[in-house]
Amino acid sequence: MTFITRRFALLIAILLFTGYASIAQNTNVTTTSTTKKSTEMKTYLIEREIPGAGKLTPEQLKGISQKSCSVLTEMGPKIEWLQSYVTGDKIYCIYKAENAELIREHAMKGGFPANTIVEIGSVISPATAK
Repeated sequence: MTFITRRFALLIAILLFTGYASIAQNTNVTTTSTTKKSTEMKTYLIEREIPGAGKLTPEQLKGISQKSCSVLTEMGPKIEWLQSYVTGDKIYCIYKAENAELIREHAMKGGFPANTIVEIGSVISPATAK
């Protein structure tokens, strides 16, 4: 192959690669924007009254977490557990979900209470004061 032929082949390869990369990026943008529209997630605070929650062992908390995660996997991407705070007789959980009914369904399937479910409208912190 001559020098010019090699350069031409390299140029064609680069153009093809760039074209495929561009198509892939456009596909991702479309998929992402479609997904965001169909899965508007709200943030919720759930209060679970569980007497003695603060005295649960690490093994018990792990079991509760595993049960919650297995139910979430079964329910799909419309509900997500972010974190929980264990206190004396309650556990406060932060979830993202399309609606509060999904949180009630998760609690029922998991066998744990969801005594209060509140949609979080805004989040403030010391940074808000600056």
